[in-house]
Amino acid sequence: MTSSRHALVTGGGTGVGEAVALALAEAGIDVTICGRRAEPLEKVAARHDRIHPLTADVTDEASMQALYETAEDARGPFDIVIANAGTASSAPAHRTKLEDWNRILDVNMTGAFLSVKPALSPMAKRGSGRIIFIASVAGLKGYAYVAPYVASKHGVIGLMRALSVELVKTGVTVNAICPGYVETEMLEESIERVVEKTGRSHEEARKGFVEANPHGRLIQPEEVAAAALWLVSSAASSVTGQSISISGGETW
Repeated sequence: MTSSRHALVTGGGTGVGEAVALALAEAGIDVTICGRRAEPLEKVAARHDRIHPLTADVTDEASMQALYETAEDARGPFDIVIANAGTASSAPAHRTKLEDWNRILDVNMTGAFLSVKPALSPMAKRGSGRIIFIASVAGLKGYAYVAPYVASKHGVIGLMRALSVELVKTGVTVNAICPGYVETEMLEESIERVVEKTGRSHEEARKGFVEANPHGRLIQPEEVAAAALWLVSSAASSVTGQSISISGGETW
């Protein structure tokens, strides 16, 4: 890896995005992180001088285009784009409001597309680039009570596969990382929703998520970051169109 590389990590202010940004920065890559809220982005940027925060909304095409222009003017074109921003909620499908369905697909699927779209043609013309979608095991199997989330993550996997075929002869690789339950703020929110809706204790609710992993533990953000770091390395030059499950054997 060379210090001249430039990466974009969406949703870079917390959780997996934070871990990925730090791993890339520590490998000598300049990293632009984005999200809607400035404060968490600035906290992550303070952890490494190669991390640069910019606020942007992945669901807004103009916002993402402006981010690209600002970041690339400052640090050169993106060699790596990691579409990580996401959201979730839970409810039985028949009780899911259309506004919640639209919001989740807007962030998770359309947002993923808008995050990478400005990079596609420039990467192809340069003959190199790495695109990684942070998807989920929910893109590989079904789960009850999270139909919009499952649909959106299946959509991300489909998008990844389509782009990998489009770009396969250009030197640009496109892959997805599909973690199981990761120990992040988003998971804590999911645990609290279970507590609220079922009356179970926090420990009982957490145990349910832990037991989904055959290893009997939660995935750590750093494990996802390590996979991303490998995918952007020269060692993964022939890896494209893949959905890499990091789930302790829950999916394959």
